Amino acid sequence: MIAHLQDTVTLNNGVEMPGFGLGVYKVEDGSTVKTAVQAALETGYRLIDTASFYDNEIGVGEAIRASRIARDELFITTKIWNDQQGYENTFKAFELSLEKLGLDYLDLYLIHWPVKGMYKATWQAMEELYQAGKVRAIGVSNFHQHHLENLLEDSKIIPAVNQVEYHPHLTQVPLHEFCNSHHIQLEAWSPLKRGQLIHDPLLESIGEKYGKTAAQVILRWDIQKEVITIPKSIKPKRIHENADVFDFSLTEEEMEQINNLNLNDRSGTNPDSFD
Repeated sequence: MIAHLQDTVTLNNGVEMPGFGLGVYKVEDGSTVKTAVQAALETGYRLIDTASFYDNEIGVGEAIRASRIARDELFITTKIWNDQQGYENTFKAFELSLEKLGLDYLDLYLIHWPVKGMYKATWQAMEELYQAGKVRAIGVSNFHQHHLENLLEDSKIIPAVNQVEYHPHLTQVPLHEFCNSHHIQLEAWSPLKRGQLIHDPLLESIGEKYGKTAAQVILRWDIQKEVITIPKSIKPKRIHENADVFDFSLTEEEMEQINNLNLNDRSGTNPDSFD
């Protein structure tokens, strides 16, 4: 379990990935995303998660360069979108993302969604990008267990990460157990359920005990569940606040109370019905 903002988790290929970062989904390119990324980096974040679909890779890259932080101290993730998938298209999509980000390599490249009939060919190309040293780790996003099982039938490389919707209303216990058994690191997007959990009475009550917000309680719960988390915000104050979760610990009883909030309820689309 990580104990500080820049602590890392060791992925199944030995790469060290920060256990806490900034997500930039739906953050407008240009000054908005640059301000958010710069605030995160100044706070001490070293993991930045974007995607080609977010259409803000250019701004993310500009913020990275403006920070003057050494490249090897940063961990940059992006993802391949659905209409970019397929064996040949994956190489083009990868190079386009690198160009927009202004980087020579990626730290983590993910398949954004398991597009039926496409993700295996996409993965084959990603394996080749990894073997060529263009990306330090490859993984998937929004994969259910059956998608992972299908992928593993023919893959040479086990995904290092599975990034999924994960929060107290969607604890995904069987998927988490499957990933752990295959040494696939679970990563949470939408850890606050797009803001829907920040006024939950239980989470607020636990937060009051520690002088923390409900959001901070959730992010601490992620950390203690050993799930990498990437809360999104465009406000520097909130970005700093989200990272202020390393000076308290939840008890086993509190962890179980939060676990019991599970409703198997999504704020986003179920990967089985995403087209």
